[in-house]
Amino acid sequence: MKMPFTHEEFLSVFSNYNIQVWPMQLVLVLSAAFSVLIIFTRINNRDRIVSGILVFLWIWMGIVYHLIFFSSINKAAYFFGIIFVFQGLMFLYHGVIKNKLKFLFLKRSSGITGILFIFFALVIYPILGHLFGHVYPKTPTFGAPCPTVIFTFGLLLTNNHQTPIFLLIIPLIWSLIGFSAAVNLQITEDFGLFIVGIIGSTLILINNAKKEKLLKHLNT
Repeated sequence: MKMPFTHEEFLSVFSNYNIQVWPMQLVLVLSAAFSVLIIFTRINNRDRIVSGILVFLWIWMGIVYHLIFFSSINKAAYFFGIIFVFQGLMFLYHGVIKNKLKFLFLKRSSGITGILFIFFALVIYPILGHLFGHVYPKTPTFGAPCPTVIFTFGLLLTNNHQTPIFLLIIPLIWSLIGFSAAVNLQITEDFGLFIVGIIGSTLILINNAKKEKLLKHLNT
């Protein structure tokens, strides 16, 4: 699929974004780190806090990255911005208002995989970007869509309730879009987003099926 912009134009968006929003990158990373820290605890309102951080991240990506910056080279960014804000509002309703997401790290395959995805998003992704020649500020930092979607999959894998399918649709679609960026724009680190999207969605669906089976067993 031919992109409506060049590789250099795409990297210039990241450059403009990183320079103009600084030091918000620190706030975004610290917010993410705090959410990871508290999923190892049982503090009051833990689940709503983690959901609230996801709300903040997705609305930030929708409004700031897509609508303000990415739209300068790609008119589809207006649509992306809307659906990212919508994803944030879904986290707001389901996670903060209804308190239906229960984030807590448990030593099982999904929880361990989730932590690995989070580590990839916050640590490995920027290292890979640097190794592939994407030097700051011309690089996707945390708070841009691809590393943040990876982070989202990681957190959702630590949710110990069923994860609604509607919360997976937009992150999964973006992981497929990230694959096209990896192929067509030489953002090689985004191959990781594609892999995380497929593995993460599969594990979440498997977990949902197990929890549904357990609920049926308890109700019989």
